[in-house]
Amino acid sequence: MYQINFNFEQAGISPVQLNNVAPGQSILEVALENNIELHHNCGMVCGCSTCHLYVNSGDQFLEEISDREEDFIDRARNPKINSRLGCQCILLEQHEGVINVTIPDQSIIHGE
Repeated sequence: MYQINFNFEQAGISPVQLNNVAPGQSILEVALENNIELHHNCGMVCGCSTCHLYVNSGDQFLEEISDREEDFIDRARNPKINSRLGCQCILLEQHEGVINVTIPDQSIIHGE
């Protein structure tokens, strides 16, 4: 089981710590199941960049980034070296640990 710590760039949103998160899910799925706003215009198929987030630590517990994901991250607002798409951050089955992510300000993303 995993612990995921969500931090937010958007003002006024407090960090959220989720414990006992089951493997096999994406960080986007975990966020949505816990009422954490993370846009996902393409329906979680790696067809846009709206579920862009930053993995601050714990990336070794996630499936590796694909070439397709990298292409879409290049289109995201303010991409960084630790940028990922939430729909592609699948929690590995054989591990447990702590993952720290930051969700960019969702109020500046158009669509949804």
